[in-house]
Amino acid sequence: MTDEAWEVRCAALWERLDAMGREEFVQAMKDLAAETDDVAVGLFEVGGAHDSTGFTEQAVGYYDRAVKAGLSGVRRRRVSIQMASSLRETGRPQEALAVIEEEKGRGSDAYDGALAMCEALTLAKLGRDREGLSVALVALAPTLPRYQRSTVNYARGLVGLDPVG
Repeated sequence: MTDEAWEVRCAALWERLDAMGREEFVQAMKDLAAETDDVAVGLFEVGGAHDSTGFTEQAVGYYDRAVKAGLSGVRRRRVSIQMASSLRETGRPQEALAVIEEEKGRGSDAYDGALAMCEALTLAKLGRDREGLSVALVALAPTLPRYQRSTVNYARGLVGLDPVG
C-alpha cells in the first residue's frame, strides 16, 4: 500500500537519516518498504537508503530491480539519476553514461538539471572534462538572469559546436 500515509512515513524516515546509524537506517527503510504493496517503490527506497549511507554497490542492485519491477513516475526519473551516480562512483562510468543517455530520451521535467549534473560528473570521471563542463553550463544557462545565449554558445564552443541563435 503505497498510499499517502506510507509516503508521509517514508518522508519522515528520510528526515531522520542523519540522526540514525547506517545499518539502523537501512533496516528501518527495509521494514517500511515491506509494508507497501508497490514492490518497485519499496526497492527504490531501499536502494536509496543503501546509497545514502555509503552502501553504494548494493544500491545499484536495488535500483535495477526497481526498474525491472516497473518503477514509474518521478521515482523512475530519480532512479536513473541515482543509479547512474552509483555506477559512476563504483567504477562503472560507461554504464552510468548509458543510463543517463537512456533517461534523457524519456522526456524532460524538473529533474533535468540533476540529470545534467550527473552527466557532467560522469563525463569528468571519464576524462572528458570539457564535455562535462559544457553539459553543466547548458543546464545552468536558463537559470541566469542574463547571458543565457552567450553561456550556451560558450558551452557549445568547448566541444567544437557552432553557436546558436
